[in-house]
Amino acid sequence: MELRHLRYFTAVVESKGYREASRRLHIAQPSISEAVSNLEDELGLKLFSRANRAARLTPEGEIFYADAVRILQQTEIAVVTAKRAAQGKIGRLSIGFIGSATLSFLPDLIRRYKLEYPNVKLVLHDLYPVELDNACDRGAIDIAITRALSLERRKNFQSRFLLRDPLVAVLPRSRKLKGNKIRLVDLAKERFILFHRQGAPGVFDTIVAACRTQGFSPRVENEPNSMQTILSLVEAEEGVAIVPASTSNLKSNGVQFVGLMPDDLYLDLIAAWPAGEPSAVLRTFLDFLDNNAEAIRRTAELNVAALARTKG
Repeated sequence: MELRHLRYFTAVVESKGYREASRRLHIAQPSISEAVSNLEDELGLKLFSRANRAARLTPEGEIFYADAVRILQQTEIAVVTAKRAAQGKIGRLSIGFIGSATLSFLPDLIRRYKLEYPNVKLVLHDLYPVELDNACDRGAIDIAITRALSLERRKNFQSRFLLRDPLVAVLPRSRKLKGNKIRLVDLAKERFILFHRQGAPGVFDTIVAACRTQGFSPRVENEPNSMQTILSLVEAEEGVAIVPASTSNLKSNGVQFVGLMPDDLYLDLIAAWPAGEPSAVLRTFLDFLDNNAEAIRRTAELNVAALARTKG
């Protein structure tokens, strides 16, 4: 049994005869008659009562007609669904991200993506950079919004630059400053609170290397596993911190974010996904990121500009 048999059969029923079905389908009438006859032979029953040459459905033909209509409708739905899947408009996408680094732009980005692609199911994972690496390696996520890849990981992953995230100092609000910036070397005698190296070695190592470039090794006394905890410890005057500027989107009334000198200290934020041909859904998300790249960068720049205007 082929779908054309069902189409010819339902056309005869809906056209109330073979002649009209032939005109409707642009198929020769003998071909339609032969297809319906073959269908009856395969089913082993009569679908039409041909008394007086009228194509009237038998009782079993009426039951079969209802099912045939449902089958054809479901087939059309399946075709449309398959085409939408091929266009990346339907499916599932798992996204991993660094919560504190993406807070300024990701919520709005996801909201707009869902408006444009309502039939893509998004699964979101807030993870540390190391956890993002592991999730990518296991295939647990399709794409990560994370820090720059190591040279070794670049062999197996593709990436796309999203924004540059300057490093800033976090000081207790009680600390009085003369301006909007502080020299990194002026923090040499402070106790440092840094995000734990195990969760984000790239962030930790970049900060330590920057300090050594200025002639000192930071005295790291606390390594929390949360940026929010870092802010809380600084507020409690347990030390100072160096964090990406994006961390200022977290709430803490008792700290101040201060620009650093030199001002060329930063961490990049990228989108990374496994090498090879991306799925259709991932392709549409990457296109969506491209279309919103300028807005993402502008949001980050406004965030940094707001910090520059804030005086401790």
